[in-house]
Amino acid sequence: MSAPTPATTTSAATAADRDWWRQAVVYQVYPRSFADSDGSGLGDLPGLTARVDHLADLGVDALWLSPFYPSPMADGGYDVSDYRDVHPQLGTLTDFDALVAAAHGRGLKVIVDIVPNHTSDEHPWFVEALASPPGSPARDRYIFRDGIGTDGPGHDGTHPPSDWVAHFGGPAWTQVPDGQWYCHLFAPQQPDLDWRHPEVRADFLTTLRFWADRGVDGYRVDVAHALAKDLSEPLRSKPDLEDDLPVDGSDPLYDRDDVHQIYREWREVFNTYDPPRTAVAEAVSHPARRALYARPSELGQAFNFDLLKADFDAAQFAEVITFCLREAAKTGSSSTWVLSNHDVVRHPTRYGLPADVDTRAWLMSEGADPVADEARGLRRARAATALMLALPGSSYLYQGEELGLPEVADLPTELLQDPTWENSGHTEKGRDGCRVPLPWTAEGPSLGFGSGPGWLPQPAGFAALSAQAQTGAAGSTLELYRSALRLRRQLQGEETFTWVSSDGPVLHFERPGGWHCVTNFGSDPAPLPEGQLVLSSAVGPVVDQLPGETTVWFTRPRPA
Repeated sequence: MSAPTPATTTSAATAADRDWWRQAVVYQVYPRSFADSDGSGLGDLPGLTARVDHLADLGVDALWLSPFYPSPMADGGYDVSDYRDVHPQLGTLTDFDALVAAAHGRGLKVIVDIVPNHTSDEHPWFVEALASPPGSPARDRYIFRDGIGTDGPGHDGTHPPSDWVAHFGGPAWTQVPDGQWYCHLFAPQQPDLDWRHPEVRADFLTTLRFWADRGVDGYRVDVAHALAKDLSEPLRSKPDLEDDLPVDGSDPLYDRDDVHQIYREWREVFNTYDPPRTAVAEAVSHPARRALYARPSELGQAFNFDLLKADFDAAQFAEVITFCLREAAKTGSSSTWVLSNHDVVRHPTRYGLPADVDTRAWLMSEGADPVADEARGLRRARAATALMLALPGSSYLYQGEELGLPEVADLPTELLQDPTWENSGHTEKGRDGCRVPLPWTAEGPSLGFGSGPGWLPQPAGFAALSAQAQTGAAGSTLELYRSALRLRRQLQGEETFTWVSSDGPVLHFERPGGWHCVTNFGSDPAPLPEGQLVLSSAVGPVVDQLPGETTVWFTRPRPA
């Protein structure tokens, strides 16, 4: 396998090239569910390449690829067995190079997912570790420990080394035949790496360079807050996962100060490229510590999931926006905004449910209790997205949200593939409902996703929401996204922001050049501010009043 010509250049990148990420719109692709080129039922890289025009026509600035690496798929590809290749079912490195070329040819940047907290249990390192005795160098790359006895430390080792629990349910430890236990904060098939090991650190630097040399423009860092752990004996108690993380970085598992040395090393690699490669952290931390990951000496950006977690409520949105912009300013970064991704119930469905509904329990009822108000949910989702796209900073879109796709809550349990289903003892269905293959056409065995059925079934209602059905259709969600993204490019200037009104059910802010965004979070109409209306999230015309659950953009005072 020959490596491509390194992507570094001798000419100096312009300031715009270096800062492309600051106000970019990034489109997340979950490869298995985007487009299937060979009829296998799985989306793949050639399928995505064939649909790059959809992303360019949509008006996004970059695509972010969720993991496409070789993997046993115990967790949708987030269990990586080879960080420097492509899963054979999804394509080849040649296919990846073709995708990058196609994206760059349409003016799109490419971001790839990096999964550094854990590998697959089929990664060569872990296979070697299992074949090696306790205390061997091969085990030092991971977190292996002796168990404890019934009454505390003892030679029988019948109990896990600590009370740590896994995100997908059950203990965060699995015992191997020789009696030792290995740590996995997620599924048992995802053993955690020990980032104190110099070989682990060096190997990931090699991986970062490998993809940058193939033309990758940036990285999304999975579970960025968990790499540094306090593994001193005895292991400290941690029964509540990521709840109530301290502000001093003293948690044994998450958001420890040590993690930032790792990302300073990564930044040194990023800065050897011109323009420098960028990165965004998926980091759970105390809110006051999130900005640490976004420092220019580290990753540069960190995800804000605050809007995603907020109800469709004016006061909550105002508080989140004010806080996130203030935090981004601390490091000179730009904020990030997210409403949906591959891990949560899609926001048109969330907004159609009462605010106090636990979506995990709701999924177990197959979406029947209570029934989501789909029309209201989509109306609110369109309004929230239009507001988000008017904010300074980067906006991250999740595939299919431009079609207004709802959560598929009634997937048959025998088809579920999310490890949460099995590891929770069938008490949580997991995330498959937001990962159903996209509908491209109104007909066909998988609505244009592929030539045969997809890996998860699409509901009948997806036909009317297909890209084909919505293209050119006045008032469609797809055309709203296209219009909003086109106008965003035309109107967007400096990263400044001014509240005009942030009290009551109506939020109103101004961006440079007289670009205004007004959202009515209430149900009743509100006065429509004067100005030249350029965008409305409403399906019908907006004339004299601002309808409830609607966002509008306007630019300059209307003629008298």
